[in-house]
Amino acid sequence: MKKTYKIEVDCANCANKMEEAAKKTAGVKTATVNFMTQKMIVEFEEEQNVKAVMKDVLKNCKKVEDDCEIYL
Repeated sequence: MKKTYKIEVDCANCANKMEEAAKKTAGVKTATVNFMTQKMIVEFEEEQNVKAVMKDVLKNCKKVEDDCEIYL
């Protein structure tokens, strides 16, 4: 399953950090962050609780870029 989320991030480098953090989150198959459109596309592994995984994604993104936001 793929879902798209609106995000708020200040620079392209920060977007790359968010993308890497999201990819390392358990339950995420792949993630792409587009700084220009301020969107994150996340593909989840099978049988995952999407809301729980996205809370972990947000937590991991905040560790690398504390002023970023993902609108869940």
